[in-house]
Amino acid sequence: MSSDIDQEFEQQICDYLLSHPRFFIRHTSVLDDIKVPHKTGGAVSLLEHKVRMLQDKVEAYQKQLQELINVARDNDSLNQRLHRLTLRLIEADSRQDILATLQDELRERFNADAVELKLFSTRELEEAQVSESGMAIFRTFMDADKPTCGPLKGDKLKTLFGDQAGEEGSAALIPIRTSDLSGILAIGSQDRERFHSGKGVDFLIRLGELVSLSLQALGNPPRS
Repeated sequence: MSSDIDQEFEQQICDYLLSHPRFFIRHTSVLDDIKVPHKTGGAVSLLEHKVRMLQDKVEAYQKQLQELINVARDNDSLNQRLHRLTLRLIEADSRQDILATLQDELRERFNADAVELKLFSTRELEEAQVSESGMAIFRTFMDADKPTCGPLKGDKLKTLFGDQAGEEGSAALIPIRTSDLSGILAIGSQDRERFHSGKGVDFLIRLGELVSLSLQALGNPPRS
């Protein structure tokens, strides 16, 4: 019961002070007399406590602002790199040129260790005739038709990157679709954490659409 009374009384004090904002102006000495326990030990005046609270808020806002600036800077850099890649893909006149452009740009400007583009005719994929090339192990991913990131090792790494593959690493896998082709754009790293499962895929979706449109514009037959 005593606890309830104390809480009610404290609330009355809070309500009074909020309703009378000039209280501390009329009683300035109270600001110096009231001592507030500080988390680092000791006690400070109410005014000092308020100043420290404001300083903490300013530091938090500055940190948030810097994070926003960094995100904006990163997005601007990413957009510039994607724009350059788009221009180069527009100039590509064969599937081999597209792959070479992707390998050059993604390695140099996106710090990829390996880049491969695996394509099949959509008919073969639908008839499950991809097992000879080893890509049957990615059938579930291709059916899901959305980018994914995560660690890879063993057969999957070897199938995607061949001699470039190490014992383990991570990769971003991007589905590629045209009217005649289905496949995977694989961007690999020797760092298992580079393409982790929590990584955002918005950029990968845009990249997949860009590569798919570039291939579609060529009008190449499914087989080279």
